[in-house]
Amino acid sequence: MTAHGSPVRKQTFVFSPTSGVPPQVGPFAHATCFDRLVFVTGQMPTDPATGRLVDGDVVAQAEQVRRNLEAVLAQFGLTLDDVLMVRVYLTSFDDFDRFNSAYETWFRGPLPSRTCVGVTGLAVGAAVEIDLIAGMPELP
Repeated sequence: MTAHGSPVRKQTFVFSPTSGVPPQVGPFAHATCFDRLVFVTGQMPTDPATGRLVDGDVVAQAEQVRRNLEAVLAQFGLTLDDVLMVRVYLTSFDDFDRFNSAYETWFRGPLPSRTCVGVTGLAVGAAVEIDLIAGMPELP
């Protein structure tokens, strides 16, 4: 509750690498909740144990990003199937089709909304970064 007696609607969360979430590389929270929405900060293809970029092409990097996103979502009891919106940043649109082939295997249910943009560069020299918004289901 706030000082005015209204419920807290916004909370931010930072997780340790032992939770499977890579350490931050800047001044941000790993996730922010507002009511029943979870906003997950863009995840890079970094190994949570080392904080370093994983080796490999865009598909290998995207799979590490997926694992990092899943680790953040797991802190809220969520999975990728709870995701409402995804934003993908690729440093090369030549990788678009290969990325999509991997991405479409990440979901068991209907695909979330998505935006995919080409960028000139990403932190730590990554080929891909992904952020997302998930919805927490109603409690029984």
